[in-house]
Amino acid sequence: MLNDMKKVTIYHNNRCSKSREALSILQQENLEIEIIEYLKESLSYDKIKNIYNLLDEEDKSKFIRVKEKEYDNITNDIIDSVVKFPKLLERPIIILGNKAIIARPMDKLYNLLKEEK
Repeated sequence: MLNDMKKVTIYHNNRCSKSREALSILQQENLEIEIIEYLKESLSYDKIKNIYNLLDEEDKSKFIRVKEKEYDNITNDIIDSVVKFPKLLERPIIILGNKAIIARPMDKLYNLLKEEK
């Protein structure tokens, strides 16, 4: 039933195999999925800050992709850096309820889905 469906948001990059894998897992669940292709849609400072604040401390430390060339341009304000260089955002980020995770490894996504059942 539609009313029983939980809404999940995925910050997605279709060129990323982990992001595609996470989306596939979500599509197998009884969830309403909002797909945000963050490289195509501009994310506001407040939106990125909200995502960051929903992450646990471990995932906060992995929020930025350090191997991207844009990493050399980050400032002390990592939220602002992601606004300016969205490619720096680690992926995939999944938000379900009031919790966000970086789904690496995929076991983190399975655990999140289990917690929400």
